[in-house]
Amino acid sequence: MIEGMTPFFAYVIALGIAAVIPGPGVAAVVGRAMGTGTRASLPFVLGLAFGDVLFLSIAILGLSAVAAAATGVFFVIKIAGGLYLLYLAWGFWTAEATQPDAAEIATKGGWRAAASGLAVTLGNPKTVVFYLALVPNVIDMEAVGVLDWLFLSMLTICTLVAVLMPYAIMASRLRAILVSPTALRKLNRGAAVMIGGAGALILSDAVAE
Repeated sequence: MIEGMTPFFAYVIALGIAAVIPGPGVAAVVGRAMGTGTRASLPFVLGLAFGDVLFLSIAILGLSAVAAAATGVFFVIKIAGGLYLLYLAWGFWTAEATQPDAAEIATKGGWRAAASGLAVTLGNPKTVVFYLALVPNVIDMEAVGVLDWLFLSMLTICTLVAVLMPYAIMASRLRAILVSPTALRKLNRGAAVMIGGAGALILSDAVAE
């Protein structure tokens, strides 16, 4: 059982700083919001957060050595996640210049968005380093109990939503302002570049390993 609240505060601060730094996750969130709006970005952000909870759980269980040994699995996940982001980027690049139907997106794309967010986190090398190398210096993993794990998981989700959703809101407002077909087409292609760039970054990291 972790004693006191100081380790939890330190964890939230470290996670917040790591999350706010632009990387594949932030780029994908911005691109998603530019292309589909704020409402459709929330499941994506939650998918990112659940990926973080998975890595947090691995770190708490002391499975760093197992994770390091399973490089082949992580390589496949990175390739799949990167290719899926490129697929999404192509969809935005070729999409019609219209405002998305929020209700339709929420109904049909929620789980898909969450799965793509999870894939981004699992393929993001920054996340791996944070949870398997940095977090053990902030929290005594051997002292973490079940309630501590639940609390840390909740803090992880809340922190990432609080940090990443403002990116999504700002990107979504840009889409709401631009209503002409030409402007929307440019915005769709800007979203495609952001998402495709995140996918290319993940793929290049996987190939470089």
